[in-house]
Order: sequence, then structure tokens, then C-alpha cells
Amino acid sequence: MISINAIRNAPKKVEESLRAKGYTGSINDIVSIDKNFRKKTQNIEISRAKKNLVSEEVARAKRSGKQSEIKIKEMRVLGEEIKLLEKELSKLKVKLSSKLEEIPNLPDKSVPIGVDEKDNVIVREWGKKSIFDFEEKPHLELGKSLNLFDLERGAKISGSGFPLYVGKGAELERKLINSMIEHHVKNYNFIEMFPPVLILEESMKTTGQLPKFKEDMYLSDLDELYLAPTAEVPITNIHRNEIIPESELPISYVAYSPCFRRESGSYGKDTRGLLRLHQFNKVEMVKFVKPVDSYSSLEDLTLQAESILQKLGITYRVVELCTGDLSFAAAKCYDIEIWSPGERQWLEVSSCSNFEDFQSRRGKIRYRRDEDKKVDLLHTLNGSGLATPRLMVALLETYQTQDGRIEFSDSAAEFIGIKEIS
Repeated sequence: MISINAIRNAPKKVEESLRAKGYTGSINDIVSIDKNFRKKTQNIEISRAKKNLVSEEVARAKRSGKQSEIKIKEMRVLGEEIKLLEKELSKLKVKLSSKLEEIPNLPDKSVPIGVDEKDNVIVREWGKKSIFDFEEKPHLELGKSLNLFDLERGAKISGSGFPLYVGKGAELERKLINSMIEHHVKNYNFIEMFPPVLILEESMKTTGQLPKFKEDMYLSDLDELYLAPTAEVPITNIHRNEIIPESELPISYVAYSPCFRRESGSYGKDTRGLLRLHQFNKVEMVKFVKPVDSYSSLEDLTLQAESILQKLGITYRVVELCTGDLSFAAAKCYDIEIWSPGERQWLEVSSCSNFEDFQSRRGKIRYRRDEDKKVDLLHTLNGSGLATPRLMVALLETYQTQDGRIEFSDSAAEFIGIKEIS
């Protein structure tokens, strides 16, 4: 949630930033509600001050033994007026908050201006695209021939988009998850977490999934709990409604969770095999930092995600998203895309985002400064470290051999704990 002060102080500037992000709505309603809210707040303060004066007059009259029925009546009338104004103010506050929840975060001034992914900027590339002296196979063909996953039986169990990993495929998936978590813990001092995957509506609002993306979420109606779309949601909410001492920052968590997404907007996109799923596994990094440190932390977070791909020997590129391609909650984001030799395309495997105080304002996640003991909103960041389906696609296709085996490099084998799949 963006600050109402930002809209009060510079509404035109806010509108320009929102337009750059592709927002087509208007903030006029917010400006109007806020003006009304402030006016009624002022009226309440005036009425309370009047009531206090009348109350003092009544008290003085009683002490002197005089009757003060008129003043008592005036005090009661003012009391009723205040109650009515408070009810109106409460309704306006809810309405204002609801309207603010629909507004996306403002992009940072360093984000390139653009409309969609065509305007994103390639920041750097690592590795070289694999060149084979035989006709390379896509992951679907490799998975079938090596019996690594069974999409047909997965669909029989749950419907399309719910993969069933089999044998060595299941082992590879498990070892990838374990290795990535251990990598972040041992090399970057992340604290490992294992969160719940059923989420309260309030928690989903904190991270910005609700109300904007309700149609993409899986909901257990009976209990009114949402299935986690990413571990970012439960991990960020660990500190909801808390005040953290500055001395404890930064806090870095890493967590694995299954992720559930309806992918209602996937019409026309490539959904073959493991490319786009309703359930998938992901290791997530979440950071809580002081505002002054958040953009250096974003650079660190991105490098930490990249380090896994370097260990695995997977060719990748880092892409800075333009304003029009940023997510609802992000102020700045880097996507990491890996090269898929069989699919012959770049596949997103991680998004590393700085949300600034957008999530912390929604979730009241604050820190107490050491110097003056004042309480302020901290900044939150998250990054995939990494999502496994497309990573598996690239691994299988990159390390395939002419005779149909998968033979990993020494570095990748050491990281995963598997040398060969045949």
C-alpha cells in the first residue's frame, strides 16, 4: 500500500508514476475521500474541544451550587454529534483503505520506462548457449524416455498442470530443493523456515496478492484459507504487526514451499510440460531491511540467486523489468532467465524484487531505530532461489547426451548429488 501522504503531497506525480506502471484507474476518488476524511477529523476535534469547554463550565457550576441544565443539554448534544461523526469517519477510513489496497506500488525512479516485456533491459549474461552435434530433445521427450515425470497420471489425479514426478525425477526435484536451501544457509547466513501453506486472507493482503489477484488464488471455502502462491506470503507475515529492534536487521529467511496458482491469465501462453503449472516447488528468499539498505540488498539478493545457476552451469541472463512489466507490489525487479536448449527460449526462473515499504505498510511491519527509539516502516524484499520446474527443464536439456542419458557436469553433480540419469 502506498502512503496517503504521497498522494496528498503530489497527486499528479503519483498519477504519472502509476501510468508508467500501466495503471489505468484514477486516484480522484482517493483524493476526494481523503479530503472528506480530513475535514470530518477536523470537525470532530472542534466538537471535542467544545465539549471539553462545556464540561468544564458544568463542573464549575456544580462546585458553586448553580443549576446548569442548559449546559448539560449542550454537552449531550455535542456528545451525540461526536458519536455520529466518529461513525462516519470510521466508514470513510475503511473506504479509503479499501481504495488504497487497489493501487499498485510506485516504481523506483531508477526503473526504465516502458510498456511491456519488450522494453525490459538485459543487465548481464552468464555462460554460453549449448551447441550439440546431434539433434537435441525437449524436456518432455527426455522426461518420458527416462521416466522422470508422468503428466498424464498427474492429470488423472488432479487435472492438468499438476505434475507427478517419478523415480529419478522425484529424486532430482527433492535434491534440488535441499541443495538450494543449504546453499543459502551455509553461504549467505539465511535462516531456514518451513512455513504453513494455508494462508489467512489478512496475510494475503499484506503481500499484495489480495484483493488484486483473487482469481489466481486457490481458496478453501470451508475454512476461508488460501493455498500459498509462494512462500513469500507466509514468510513475510512472520513479522506482521510487529516492531523489530534495529539491531536485529537485516533479517534473511529462506524457505521451501509448494506453490499453487490457478494461472487464470495463461491463455495463449506456452503451457506444455513443466513450463507453466498450477502446482510447483520453489525455494524463496525473503529479507527485512532498513530503508537505507534496501537497494543494495536487492543487488545482493539477485547475485545470491545467480550463484546457484553458476554452480549448476546453466546459461542465464539478468533482466531489469521496465515500469509496465513490474508486478503489482514491486518498486523494482530483476528477472533471471535461463536458456532452454530444447525449447530454444529464455525461461524465467527467478524474480528478485524490492517492495520498499509497500508490504510493511499493509502488514504494519516496523522497526525501532536505535538512535532515537522512533518507530518506522522497514523495507521488504524477496527473490526466488529458485523455482524448480523450469530449472529442471534447463538441466535436462543442457546436460542431455546423444544416447538419451543426462550427464551433469562435475560442478552440477557436486551441487545436486547426482552425476547421471539413465
